[in-house]
Amino acid sequence: MAAEYARALARRHPLQRLEAPSRGSSALLHLLGLSSFAYSFAYLILNPDPVSESYGWHLQYLTIIGLSLAAVTFAVGLLADLTMSPRLFAGKNLLSVASAPMECLISMLYWGLRAIDPKLVLPSWQPPLPVSVDLSFHVVPALALVADLLFFSPPYTVAFLPAFGLSSCIAFGYWLWIERCYHYNRFYPYPLFTVLDTTQRIGLFASSALLMALSTAALVWVYHVVNGKEEIALANGHARAPEERDGDVKGK
Repeated sequence: MAAEYARALARRHPLQRLEAPSRGSSALLHLLGLSSFAYSFAYLILNPDPVSESYGWHLQYLTIIGLSLAAVTFAVGLLADLTMSPRLFAGKNLLSVASAPMECLISMLYWGLRAIDPKLVLPSWQPPLPVSVDLSFHVVPALALVADLLFFSPPYTVAFLPAFGLSSCIAFGYWLWIERCYHYNRFYPYPLFTVLDTTQRIGLFASSALLMALSTAALVWVYHVVNGKEEIALANGHARAPEERDGDVKGK
């Protein structure tokens, strides 16, 4: 038992609430998340529209870029669960630093702008999304990634300035991407971009970068509210002893 406990300590961060990588609850969360993401992508494929035939496909939408990154994050996480690979687990956690705050940003922007005026985010030619589809695009990814962070991951170690640098690269990289798509398609994916002039777009993307960085800081704060502070955990030797279970420490 002592050897198993030592191996668990070496693998699991003292603040990480539940066992991961794991073929149990962690794998279940990743599998359910990937199922929802697959449902979203299937809707895009089975319901083609003008964007489907345009340059950039649906990856013109920040929503779909975020969904793709979320899918990659959870795919790596599921592989880590199935193989019990520390490297894949670390890779999932690294991807989460970008994907979780981005999905929080997407949810806040989409529902906030939609509350102001749905025409800012939904083109006039697009029929209303079914509720289940709308939630799978704009709610489930954020909830799934936040749940993975809070219960199956070590805490973020990124400081605010690096987080702001990352979010700025994503925001202005997306701006360059949609301008390239506009060059070929002659339309923007979101009607909001048509309403704004260049200066206002700069303000939009700069404020979005700041909001994503603030989302990262908020996730760090919530993580410590839920799981405690690392200093306390280290002072106690280990905040949370691994649960006893049948089989070896890998959960087989």
